[in-house]
Amino acid sequence: MRLKYPSSIKIIRVPCTGKVDLLHVLRAFEKGADGVYVVGCEEGSCQYTKGNFRARKRIEQAQNILDTIGIGGERAQMYNLSSGEGTRFAQFAIEMEERIQKLGPNPIKLAHNKSAA
Repeated sequence: MRLKYPSSIKIIRVPCTGKVDLLHVLRAFEKGADGVYVVGCEEGSCQYTKGNFRARKRIEQAQNILDTIGIGGERAQMYNLSSGEGTRFAQFAIEMEERIQKLGPNPIKLAHNKSAA
């Protein structure tokens, strides 16, 4: 099955979402990402026991930091699904793309472009 999701989405595979560190998420914004979302297994069904709970906690921390510095916490999201739900994965991608389109570009990227001009 070929999934259709926005071409602007860059997929980075990790063995478990618990491996996604807060610094990875924040660094993506620092480098100009307009949004970051993590898709992990359903809560309670993590092969590594609590990886998806750690990931959710880190995304919540990122949201708080992004709100504090004025970028907007809604630019970072966590979703959960089972491995057989490819259409839901594509739906999450479309949903995140629409959210980012409404929010506009990352303010860090805008500030950098103004200072470079």
